[in-house]
Amino acid sequence: MQIFVGLGNPGAKYANNRHNIGFMAVDRIASDHGFGPWRSKFQGSISEGRFGSERIVLLKPKTFMNLSGQSVAAAMKFYKSEPSEITVFHDELDLAPGKCRFKTGGGHAGHNGLRSIHQHITPEYNRIRIGIGHPGHKDAVAGYVLRDFTKADHDWIDDLLRGISDGAEELVNGDSGRFMNAVSLRTAPPRSSTSKPKTPIAEKAHEPATQEEEKLSPLQRLAAKFS
Repeated sequence: MQIFVGLGNPGAKYANNRHNIGFMAVDRIASDHGFGPWRSKFQGSISEGRFGSERIVLLKPKTFMNLSGQSVAAAMKFYKSEPSEITVFHDELDLAPGKCRFKTGGGHAGHNGLRSIHQHITPEYNRIRIGIGHPGHKDAVAGYVLRDFTKADHDWIDDLLRGISDGAEELVNGDSGRFMNAVSLRTAPPRSSTSKPKTPIAEKAHEPATQEEEKLSPLQRLAAKFS
């Protein structure tokens, strides 16, 4: 059984914090793909649904961030899942806002939610690192992650969460490359091929003269170009 875990802190006070973008990601997946209602289980909230024939559980630990591993471990034990079947969506200070990366294993880089999960299930699980940017100094990190996103952030957040939701089925299928492509199509869509290119300066120099210009002498036309 695959389990998608969104990290965050419970309660309305924290709902729009930067630290809660993992919650936002799994909420978006549940909404877009018709998952069942959220219900309390495993010291958290779960929602169940399918991608094709694959049944997936979404989990939001409600233990507060630094005890997230307790909830994840309880769900894993119940569903008899392996660490490789766990995908954790979390905020990432070392990525610019709007960026997203897939990773398996590795360190927790001081993230308290990941630290707790490491301790309970080993580090060999999958992660979707969702960039929120860095405040610039390590002493400012705690306050920064527990502040709400600004209004200016809303557009890139919406694009990124849509992309993550679009690519969720690719994660289920184990294709991280196609997942990242789905994200990119939302966050950095290709330019339209129907847009009209600007007329090069060299071409403008050879455009036909207007009736007004035809009445001018060659010297007057030359003077008009530099007026």
